[in-house]
Parts: sequence; structure tokens; C-alpha cells
Amino acid sequence: MSSPKHELNDGDNRDAGGWVPYLPLSEDPAADSAEGASIGSLVKDATQHMSTLFRAELELAKAETVGEVKKATKGSIFFIIAAVVALYSSFFFFFFLGELLSEWLQRWAAFGIVFLLMLVFAGICGLLGYRKFKKVRAPQRSIDSIKESAAALKPQHKSADVAEGMPGAPGEPLPRS
Repeated sequence: MSSPKHELNDGDNRDAGGWVPYLPLSEDPAADSAEGASIGSLVKDATQHMSTLFRAELELAKAETVGEVKKATKGSIFFIIAAVVALYSSFFFFFFLGELLSEWLQRWAAFGIVFLLMLVFAGICGLLGYRKFKKVRAPQRSIDSIKESAAALKPQHKSADVAEGMPGAPGEPLPRS
């Protein structure tokens, strides 16, 4: 089951669709009469519910991860563009620009300016790619949900004062039925 805070669509995860498929726990008619149920059926029900919970956690993690991978892919496109421009340097266009500038400047200065323009363009593309990658986040909803599930499944330790009067407390035999 999903907690109410995870059911809210806060809209900050628009790339992943903003929602995760909901896997409800199965309806169990024996749940109403849990007092008369056998231990075997209770264990079976608990196992089934744990399996459903695990699948739901897995679906949430998968949905969040897919959204973050899409963001990372979009950011990597800028790195690819920067690498292509830096490596191949659009040889003919930049050679033309260098020759054009050599009409007013010395030839070495004209080609130096062209080289600096290429580096500035590659730097801008690299910066845009870095900013896109910086927006990639950890799947926080999955992490929170797993922590909540782990806390709910962790056995609660009772204090010694409360446990003394209960059957099965340390030092007391269990009643036979």
C-alpha cells in the first residue's frame, strides 16, 4: 500500500509521468476473521502481502530511476555535442573564418581568434550539459518508502515493565491451548 504522502502528485517528477502504478494488496475475506485463522493461513497472508509490498517498492524505484535516466540522457547530449565540436572543430567553417579575419589581422592572430571561439562554444555546451546532469536526483520517494516499510516491519521492543505481565515474557512459560 502507498502512504498518503506518496499518493500526492507534487508535479516535480514530470519526466517520469508524475505517478507510479499502484499495486493494491489483495482483498482477503479471512482478514475479517483473523481470530479464527490458523497460523499457516496467517503466514501465507503475511508472505503474500510482503511479496506485494516488495513488488510495489520495486515498481516505484523503477519508475523514479527511468525518469532520472531520461534527464541524464538529455544532459549527455550536450556533452556529445561539445566533444564533437572540440574534436572535429567544423574544419571548413572555422578555416573560412580564420581566412576572413586574416584580411584585417595577421594570419596567426586570425586563426588564434578562431581557435578561442571554438573553445568558448565547446565550453558553453559543456556547461549546459553539466547543468542538466546536476538536476539528476536520487529516487527519494523510493528511499523514503523503503525506510517506512523497514520501520514498520522492525519488531517493536517492549519495556521490561510492560512485558512482565504478558504471557511469554522472559522467565514465564507460554500458556498451552
